[in-house]
Amino acid sequence: MRCSPSVDNPALVDFDKLLRCAVSHLTNCDLTDEQWSQASLPIKMGGLGVRQVFSLALPAYLAAAANTALLQNTILGAVTSLEEDPVFAAYLSKWQSIPGAALPPDSLPSKQSFWDTPGITQTKQLVEQSKCDAHQRAQFLAATAPHSGDWLLALPITSCGLRLDDETIRVAVALRLGLNLGAPHTCRCGAMVDARGLHGLVCKQAPSRIARHQHLNDLVTRALVSAGVPATKEPVGLIRRDGKRPDGMTQIPWRSGKLLVWDVTVVSTLADSYVATAARGRGEVAEQAAVRKCNKYADISSTYTFLPIALETLGPMNDLAYRFLEELGRRISDVTGDSREGSFLFQRLSVTIQRFNAALFRETFAWHDDPDL
Repeated sequence: MRCSPSVDNPALVDFDKLLRCAVSHLTNCDLTDEQWSQASLPIKMGGLGVRQVFSLALPAYLAAAANTALLQNTILGAVTSLEEDPVFAAYLSKWQSIPGAALPPDSLPSKQSFWDTPGITQTKQLVEQSKCDAHQRAQFLAATAPHSGDWLLALPITSCGLRLDDETIRVAVALRLGLNLGAPHTCRCGAMVDARGLHGLVCKQAPSRIARHQHLNDLVTRALVSAGVPATKEPVGLIRRDGKRPDGMTQIPWRSGKLLVWDVTVVSTLADSYVATAARGRGEVAEQAAVRKCNKYADISSTYTFLPIALETLGPMNDLAYRFLEELGRRISDVTGDSREGSFLFQRLSVTIQRFNAALFRETFAWHDDPDL
């Protein structure tokens, strides 16, 4: 007889409860049912990648059964084939009841990702439907943007600047899932900070705003140098009408015989002036910021290749920046021979954004400036 799986075992539900408690404890975040559903989604779909065991049991069983079907039929063919097995048939029928679940006409797929996709898609749709206001929709769309969750994939190596402390992880998880960051209080600038703590990401008096900009610009410059492209920051001779200079310029041509000039900016996805735009589509706020940068530097675009690098506090960036960083990663790989350089570059950017999000939130508290406290 074939072994019956424990797909419907109540212990799986209990284990998921323990897993939810563990995630809440490790991140110091209290998750609602909707937030836990989002957390269980894969990282690229806006979650934390902490999959629920109960949701994995069915696709894992079906994938294992399909992958070993030939061997099972060889051993037990005289008794019954896999297709005739009542347990397999029951679970296959249960899987087919999921919206969008359909079998290919030729054979049973052996990859678990095939069996897992309909359930993940259904969960994502339910999470998306639960986002009832513009802030929640913008938050979820930003979480699903490419590379916005790369900080979750980075190895916590302190020497490489990839390790995030516990409080930074708490803030990053809260911003990704839409949790409250703390109690309402008054910012150093006199403005009220609500429980979501979003004012910290737009406060003009926060010291970390300048440090964040410098750190991101350093990251881009070092990456170019690693790719064998000498670069300088704040180049002289490219002065705009307002007296300000772009953030950097390559010292050899980047493409088509033109030097590359770039300028970095960071905008808050959930700022009151942007949230309606962010709720319409992921990366829309970054694209708006990139257009403003292009307009400011329109007078040098005929001589140089100008690149706006616009990043949002929740992770998305403008399309030109995506393409530039992907190409830059490939060029670094050509130098080092490591095909993962592009992934590492995106991870460093993602970690930097999350680290400064936490710093900006901390700086809204009055005690942050008081040496006696």
